[in-house]
Amino acid sequence: MSVRLRLTRVGGKKDPIWRVVVADQRSPRDGRVIETVGRYNPQTQPSTIVLDEDRVRAWLARGAQPTGTVRKLLRTQGISS
Repeated sequence: MSVRLRLTRVGGKKDPIWRVVVADQRSPRDGRVIETVGRYNPQTQPSTIVLDEDRVRAWLARGAQPTGTVRKLLRTQGISS
């Protein structure tokens, strides 16, 4: 089973807010998740990025692979992937 750190969409129509979650890569984008480790709101100035750094590092140590967008968010927060 391959686990990924990725985004899942929440919020209203034309008002997206994204959660950073740990999920099986085979589950759908807004489907079942293992754990929620943060949130991302691109509509604020500047963008709001809130991550549970300890949990993210723990999942990366276990072999979870971040998607490209999540990798950029991690780099912005100073967490190496």
